[in-house]
Amino acid sequence: MRRHLFKACAAVPVAALLAAGLTAPGAAAAANPYERGPAPTEASVTAERGPFAIERIDVPPGSGAGFNRGTIYAPTDRSEGTFGAIAVSPGFVSAQVWIDWYGPRLASQGFVVMTLETLSPTNLPDERAAQLLAAVDYVARESAARDRVDPGRLAVMGHSMGGGGSLRAAELRPSLQAAIPLAPWHTDRNWQDVRVPTMIIGAGNDFIAGVGTHAEPFYQNLTAAPEKAYLELNDAGHMTFISPHTTTAKYAIAWMKRYVDDDTRYDRFLCPAPEPDRNIQEYRDTCPNS
Repeated sequence: MRRHLFKACAAVPVAALLAAGLTAPGAAAAANPYERGPAPTEASVTAERGPFAIERIDVPPGSGAGFNRGTIYAPTDRSEGTFGAIAVSPGFVSAQVWIDWYGPRLASQGFVVMTLETLSPTNLPDERAAQLLAAVDYVARESAARDRVDPGRLAVMGHSMGGGGSLRAAELRPSLQAAIPLAPWHTDRNWQDVRVPTMIIGAGNDFIAGVGTHAEPFYQNLTAAPEKAYLELNDAGHMTFISPHTTTAKYAIAWMKRYVDDDTRYDRFLCPAPEPDRNIQEYRDTCPNS
């Protein structure tokens, strides 16, 4: 599978690549053709903007089938090749504006990102799953940014019922490269069929989708996911995710870069597992490729 391309290619001797006419930098690129941007630092993954300049593209109603409307944020730099694409859904009775901050935050790190306005504010998680998949397909195949998207590197994320929707989307489409449910809400507790690398981010003071009845059992039931992580934010509630939040952004960026881009430079933020601190109540994971 493509997720393990880096490990397989890393085993090819550099001499063999040089014999094929590649320079040493070219050999590195061949080992991971999806790597984008400079090597990450603590400052870069916690910054409000990443290294890529981006543009905003409005997606009005009727632009594509299966979703309402939204906004695409895309890197303007075409020199490094195509990028992975991510669709983001808001939660129950929530507008796109509440999750819009994820667009520029992630796109400036080297992704094409679409934030959604759902067909109805009362759409349930499974309806949001269908819209997430329709939206990320639109970004990759029909949007004005489609020439910048690798259709084989798609991911989803969402908040609350949008988080539950991202879990269902991952279950329905195992070819997705990553999923990040944020304070996910769903009546289903069985996610044993999800085969997508999934990071669940919950909030310790969440009284709407409490971690004990949602995020934690969801994580525990991801028994088929090739990699998984559970991040519980300290001193945070259900609505923490609707405005810029450094810890959420840091780990979302690291997860997406690691699994959408196969970029092992981001392993350092995920493995070994970060220790609890003033921002992190708890962190569990399988550790990338352990």
